[in-house]
Amino acid sequence: MAEAISVIKYEGSNDVLAHKHPNEDFTIGSQLIVHESQEALFFKDGKALDLFTSGRHTLVTNNIPLVRDLMKLGTGGINVFHAEVYFINMVVQMGIRWGTDSKVRLFDPASGLHIEIGASGSFNIKVSDSRKLVIKLVGTTEGLLQSDVAGDGLSYGTGMFRALIVNRVKSDLARVIKEANLNILEIDAYLDVLSERLKNDINVTLDEYGLVMPEFYVTSIATPDDDPNFMRLKQQFADKTLNVRDEEVKRAEAEAARERKIVEAQTEAQLKSVRAQGDADALLIKAKAEADAYKMQAEAEAEEMKMKGYTYRDETARQVGLEAMQNGITGGSGSDAGGSVSDIAGLGVTLGAMGGVMNMTKEALNPIMGESRKVGEGFGNVVAGNTGAAPDLWNCPSCGKTGITTRFCPDCGTPRPVQN
Repeated sequence: MAEAISVIKYEGSNDVLAHKHPNEDFTIGSQLIVHESQEALFFKDGKALDLFTSGRHTLVTNNIPLVRDLMKLGTGGINVFHAEVYFINMVVQMGIRWGTDSKVRLFDPASGLHIEIGASGSFNIKVSDSRKLVIKLVGTTEGLLQSDVAGDGLSYGTGMFRALIVNRVKSDLARVIKEANLNILEIDAYLDVLSERLKNDINVTLDEYGLVMPEFYVTSIATPDDDPNFMRLKQQFADKTLNVRDEEVKRAEAEAARERKIVEAQTEAQLKSVRAQGDADALLIKAKAEADAYKMQAEAEAEEMKMKGYTYRDETARQVGLEAMQNGITGGSGSDAGGSVSDIAGLGVTLGAMGGVMNMTKEALNPIMGESRKVGEGFGNVVAGNTGAAPDLWNCPSCGKTGITTRFCPDCGTPRPVQN
């Protein structure tokens, strides 16, 4: 029997997943030192027994109940027990490379062509269950290295799980591309989708051995650039992309032209509106100015007539009378009495149509009316059929004036009615 030791610990390389301690005989009260990144598993008679996490542990019968039930204590005052101790490295093993050992033949759903591709990348791995790892992978060996599990770099023939990884990649890669209807020419945009799908699928198997892949990366897809089918596929994709780009450019140009025309039309409409508003404002200002000027002139004339003592009606009648006098009197020969009488008659008709001339106009016409009577003296009697010296009197049917001796009403200018 080997000499029993009192301190149990392991400090080794980080690429060691499991290490079996060289000693198998330990004394009760020995110190077990487990580092932060480790776990220690006691193994006896082919069975995984007590498990210790990080820290310093004093081995007594109370904290190794599974070992205690199977151990035989020594004699002579020294309690020695026999067991195997495995230190399991719990750190994440990072940057382990992988790659397919042959091309993956797949059907491209976008083009309908069969092509062959390859894939490569890396993954991280760690121990998830120490008992499973020691029982199913370590067994009675001295330990387990990272290379034993995943292989050495891209050495396809080594590693317990190298074949598993490559097989799952080759089968899942073609399946995911088909199910997701991915274009092989755009496969780089979906590397994260492929990586996550492959990681989950591989971890189902690794879990049975106490291992897990926290991360799995597909970093490169090797396309067959010299394959005629693949070259034709790239040309078709390029033509389609260019056509789509041309259509987008044309659409953008048409949209820009349409928006430019809309802006121009809106601008022109706004300018017309501004010009129309300006013209309207100018006409309004002009009309207001003319109205103000006319109002001022009318107010001045009204004030002048008020100062002279007559109204706008008086002024209108005076103007009409003067117009009638000028058109009627001055239009004759002046020496012909018959012409003067005719003018006066026409003037009377005009004055009658006026509805009456104001007193000042009537007074201005009375001398003319008297002169007319002198020139045609006896004319009224002749008309009336009376040769006596006394003139006939008549009443005006228009204004009602009575005792009129002249041929025209001195108030309204109505001619004397003809007597039958």
